[in-house]
Amino acid sequence: MEDDAPPGLGAGGGETRSAMNPRNKTTSRIRGTTPEIEAAARRLRRNMTPAEQTLWDALKGKQLDGLKFRPQHPVGPFILDFWCPARKLVVELDGGSHDGREAEDEARTQRLQDYGYRVIRFRNEEVLTDLPSVLERIREAAG
Repeated sequence: MEDDAPPGLGAGGGETRSAMNPRNKTTSRIRGTTPEIEAAARRLRRNMTPAEQTLWDALKGKQLDGLKFRPQHPVGPFILDFWCPARKLVVELDGGSHDGREAEDEARTQRLQDYGYRVIRFRNEEVLTDLPSVLERIREAAG
């Protein structure tokens, strides 16, 4: 069972793994995702935007205060840009594709907050032009 699963999206779903092969799950879905969402998350991990890659290079390997982040992490109907399970922190990057979608982004943020997640958003330009400030704000949010 995933401790970081949002209520209603796989929490308490009883996911178990074989002792012989920990990747051999006995249930088909985790965190309420679908095969299509999981495949999309894999594609997004392989094809990060320049801003995503820049931030991932700074977060991977527990480089930020020893915190583990996961890139393009599927949770229910969402693919989170970066997820820190220890702090229930979601880091979202907004590029040009988010222009005009502020209401959708706000609804998504609200739903994630309803699950108990903290959501912090940055514009791609912020990551590319002022990474130290972005990392400091992530550090503060992870508090």
